[in-house]
Formats: sequence, C-alpha cells, structure tokens
Amino acid sequence: MRAFLLCLLLSALPASAHAAIVRLEMRPGIPASAEYLAGQPDKPAVLLLHGFLQTRTFATVATLARGLNDAGYSVLSPTLSLGIPNREKSLACEAVHTHSLDDDVAEIARWVVWLKSRGHRSIVLLGHSFGSMQLLAYLAGRPDGAVKAYIGTSLIEAQVGDTARGPLIAQLERQVRRRERALVNQPLSFCRNYLSPPEALLSYVRWDAARTLAALKQAPVSTRLIMGSADAMLGRNWIRSLEDLQTPMVVVQGANHFMDGEHEFDLLEHSLEFLARTR
Repeated sequence: MRAFLLCLLLSALPASAHAAIVRLEMRPGIPASAEYLAGQPDKPAVLLLHGFLQTRTFATVATLARGLNDAGYSVLSPTLSLGIPNREKSLACEAVHTHSLDDDVAEIARWVVWLKSRGHRSIVLLGHSFGSMQLLAYLAGRPDGAVKAYIGTSLIEAQVGDTARGPLIAQLERQVRRRERALVNQPLSFCRNYLSPPEALLSYVRWDAARTLAALKQAPVSTRLIMGSADAMLGRNWIRSLEDLQTPMVVVQGANHFMDGEHEFDLLEHSLEFLARTR
C-alpha cells in the first residue's frame, strides 16, 4: 500500500493535464476561484478546503488534491475569497479582515452547488486545520443533501490566545449592538494581531472548543478525523476531548499540524480508506 501511495504522490507533482480553474462570483464584485480535477464518475467528489488565511496552493492541500485525484476522485479545491476579488495569495495577519465565518460558509455552499451542477450527487467535505472547522460550520447549517461525509484533518477551534473568551464575546456583542465599526485588534488562530470589525470577528470567536465539538457530534453525515500526535498548534487536551466524543479518529504518530514529510502518505492513505467506504 505504501508503495502504491508513493507512486500516487510522485505522479501528482507535475500540473495535471485535466485540471481546470473555475471562477464564480460569490458576492457582487467578489469573484473567487477553485481548481477542479476531474475523476471517475462512479466515485464521490471531494471538496478540499485550505486552512486559515491560506489558499488552495498550500502544500498540505495541494499535495493531497493530486494524490486523491490520481486515485480516481474528482477534487474541487477552492480558495476562499476572504472578501478579496480573485484572491491568489495568503492573507497577512496584519491586513484588515472584513470577512466573516458566514461569508466562508456561503462560499462553501456555492461550491457544493457547483459540484452538483457537474453531475456529482455524492460529495465528501475534506478540510485542513481551520478549514476543517469552517466545513463543520457549513454542516451545522443547512447542508446540501449531496454532501455524504466529512473528513477533518488537524481540526482546530478558533483560538484567541490568552484572552478570556467570555468577556471578549460580551464586548464584541455590545459593540455590534451599538453598531460600532472601529477595528478590534485580537489574537486569532496563529495571528497575534488580527484586525477586524466587531461583527466579523465575533463570527469566528464564537467557535470555541465546545461549539466545535458540538458541531462534530451533531454532524448529519458520516465523519472521520485525522490528527497528528505531534501537533503543537492544538489546544491543551484537545485530542483527549475528541476521543471522549467517540468520533471515528486516526491519530498519526509523530505527525505535526501540516502532516508533511513522510506523513503525507499517512494522510492520503487514511483519506482514501475512508473514501472507499463512502462509495
């Protein structure tokens, strides 16, 4: 099996001849793009989402997309716009972030509809890091019936550094009620200084560990988590909390948050194993 996966990953290195760039207008004046790799029609399509402020070219998701496609799966890898027309680069922490989680979820929904328009009636959501949480937020709303399963890799909640979350939420809710638009500077995920209007920031901050775990437990589709035992970006006892939830999970020994190096094989192998059962 490992030799087979090595062949898949090596063959995925050149740009695929059957890759297509798809563009959709998410909101007026905000077009976004995705890469579509066509696969075998009898296999589920995979919607593969990148992590926090990244793009579809981030190494973890780009390598995984090629490996999945070489195994016969159609893969759609969008780059969330984050409010920037045709965004192609990762967004700096120091930028002004006007995008919200609601915007992200709406874009995920648009890409699901696009996959359906291509004839895909069985769709698997696969996210990395913050993207795994954003896909859970989509599932917690009104997911399309074509979505059959979910794979969360390096799943993480919206972290806020050392800030007490309760008072922060109360402060942001107060600012929203007062219609205040002054930017708030607050740690979020790996950003020490994340500048955002109160309402947009609040949409992410509300997704703490408890809400993320609840969304995972209540997910309306079959689920699988793939986590790394050496992931230094996770909160304290996060893997133990996931285990207590009894969600099907694989913990890859020695793997970090990005599942890079030799652990690319583990990530692809466990993803393919779950996808084979989804068929």
